[in-house]
Amino acid sequence: MTTLPEKIDSKFRYVLLAARRAEDMMRGATPKVSSPSKFTSAAMREIGEDLVQWEYGVAEPEADDEEE
Repeated sequence: MTTLPEKIDSKFRYVLLAARRAEDMMRGATPKVSSPSKFTSAAMREIGEDLVQWEYGVAEPEADDEEE
């Protein structure tokens, strides 16, 4: 894949999402696309077709750099 899916902001996040989804399928989750021979390929297609829901999560509060 030469371009990232529209809603994915970085290659790192794309790899994490695909790995997590592929692991879900290895543990028994049903693929949402016609299943190719490999779970990683199916996970990448699902993300590319916006079939996998995900969120950024809760932002960590920033540490206060100034001492009081």
